[in-house]
Amino acid sequence: MRVTMGGARTTAADPAVEGLDAAVYVVPADAPEADGTLAWDKTTLVLVTATAGGQQGIGWSYTAAAAATVVTGILSDVVAGRSALDVTGANEAMARALRNAGRPGIGAMALSAADIALWDLKARLLGCAVATLLGRARDQVPVYGSGGFTTYDETRTREQLSGWVEKDRIPRVKIKIGESWGGNESRDLARVALAREVIGPGTELYVDANGGYSTGQAVRMAGQMDDFGVTWFEEPVSSQDLAGLAAVRQQVRPDVTAGEYSWSLADSSRLLSAGAVDCLQLDVTRCGGITDFLRGAALAAAHNVQVSGHCAPNLHAQVAVAVPSLRHLEYFHDHQRIERLFFDGTLDPEGGVLTPDPGRPGLGLELRSADAERYRQG
Repeated sequence: MRVTMGGARTTAADPAVEGLDAAVYVVPADAPEADGTLAWDKTTLVLVTATAGGQQGIGWSYTAAAAATVVTGILSDVVAGRSALDVTGANEAMARALRNAGRPGIGAMALSAADIALWDLKARLLGCAVATLLGRARDQVPVYGSGGFTTYDETRTREQLSGWVEKDRIPRVKIKIGESWGGNESRDLARVALAREVIGPGTELYVDANGGYSTGQAVRMAGQMDDFGVTWFEEPVSSQDLAGLAAVRQQVRPDVTAGEYSWSLADSSRLLSAGAVDCLQLDVTRCGGITDFLRGAALAAAHNVQVSGHCAPNLHAQVAVAVPSLRHLEYFHDHQRIERLFFDGTLDPEGGVLTPDPGRPGLGLELRSADAERYRQG
């Protein structure tokens, strides 16, 4: 047995992490996309690779290319030499190393991708799936189809929504509203009406304003959306406006949700303590990886609040099965498209669920390097 500089003991059967590598990939959107407060035409994926004992683990975040520099310039030295089985210790060491560089935002996404890679590595070293390593509370996780961008015309909106409902048999879908920072209420309502027409009465309808409305406006819009049976109102106002979220929640019928920008447990705690959400969103690629997703879910459970996984469906599936209080996870158009393009082993949402394969080690995913290489930057 030996003791590393970081204090973690390793043995021959407990190999040390050699370090972290990071690569940047930029994938153009298949059509112009926008929500209530942002427009984009490409998505950047930062892929982290952790190596130990002849195995490699991968993790990623949908973030800016600068996250790769944080991984290689700050985090890699922190975890190098630590036991590959001590992911919790590595997570804490990385969080402390980000003190002066900044934990929120890019720092959190770099840490999250590294943490996921370390969990994938640990599971592969132990010869099991990440879901098995964490412990399964369920075999399947419900999903909702997510897209419905404000830039879509009626034809594209119909095609996407009907595909989820008719082809994949997903019983819940979400569209974007709050167009132009809440400046086009009539089109928002027309698109909600269109979505209900397409999916029929038996499918749940969710909306996401991405913080585009004011408090009073969100309440008024929710009242008008009641006619279309909307049951999930995501970020009706900014997630930074805890009082506004709580005020909306007290006055509307749909569940009010937020949390995708929780960079740490403290952010999630503030949302819960303010009574701001009916369901807490957590993003494994932002909140601190698998380690802090589980902590966040426990924190929510202590407040009798369910959690929902935000985006990155093939990463969330492995941790979501370990969460008893999970409501569902987001099958987001951009991310599922990229994950299918880059990896073997991606999961099919048929019937509205994802079912991680316990026979595939780690995250159950293998990078198709040749397919990904065409999108690599630098």
